[in-house]
Amino acid sequence: MAQSLFKTIKEHSDDAIIDVLAPNWSRALLDRMPEVRQSFVMPIGHGRLALKKRYQIAQTFKSESYSQAMVLPNSWKSALIPWWAGIPKRTGFLGEFRYVLLNDYRRLDKQRLPRMIDRFAYLAYKKDESISNTVPYPRLEISETTLLVAKQKFELDGKDEKRPVLALCPGAEFGASKRWPESYYATVAEKKLKDGWDVWIFGSKNDSPVAKAIQEAVGNRCLDLTGKTALDEAIDLLSLASIVLTNDSGLMHIAAALQKPLIAVYGSTDPGFTPPLGGASQIVRLSLACSPCFKRECPLGHHKCMRDLYPEKVLSVIDAVVV
Repeated sequence: MAQSLFKTIKEHSDDAIIDVLAPNWSRALLDRMPEVRQSFVMPIGHGRLALKKRYQIAQTFKSESYSQAMVLPNSWKSALIPWWAGIPKRTGFLGEFRYVLLNDYRRLDKQRLPRMIDRFAYLAYKKDESISNTVPYPRLEISETTLLVAKQKFELDGKDEKRPVLALCPGAEFGASKRWPESYYATVAEKKLKDGWDVWIFGSKNDSPVAKAIQEAVGNRCLDLTGKTALDEAIDLLSLASIVLTNDSGLMHIAAALQKPLIAVYGSTDPGFTPPLGGASQIVRLSLACSPCFKRECPLGHHKCMRDLYPEKVLSVIDAVVV
């Protein structure tokens, strides 16, 4: 979602050079964002202070002569590197007493900036300047070269391209409250398999038990990619999907940035804050009084926001999108 900021920077100054310091896992995304010149790996994990290491990183950036740094995390420690690097303009939202570290700060107005992309993009504007009503959406670009490599690795190079592909993303790293039941995913998979579709399951190694349950329910007729793809391979292969069925997850945002027809199932979280940002995206939810609760596990123990959202409703939405 930070790509909305990168795009806004380019809209304001087309010759701007954008480099990004971010965790190593995000490089597969950054490599597919044409606005980014290069990315640097942030080796310090979330929650670690590591002051000496942060200072050392800052010294490596001094020679780059950056004119501005935009700090997206809200923590105090995240603003240390631009400050130690001597970057003259340091932009970010106030938080954790960052008055000294940031000299171009913004105050967060959640009503004015309801979505995460609004908040990121706002950093590209001058202080107190009104943000555009049309914040650019993330859009990832796929290389035919890397796509071919991924297809060959998973023996998809000779796939019948006339057969539509349903991509399932049944995991959610946040917790069980965001996951639609695997038996419901299996029901949808069974229906589309009967309709002559291929069904591919995406996710991390942590999602493999969920994928296994879906596979067992449909007689192992899906292609289970969970835990087998690197992020760059998952991105490339998702670009081949005809439609994506997903929980509110990172893969949901990737599929939306690939402009795939998308059905996103929401329960414990709020699509108003981090919606799938694609014109072909459809949100399915029950909007119960107890949701969104933003809890990792259902605090009431019934998980009705997901369990009462039956596969038939999702299938009807899929059929409407496909038509």
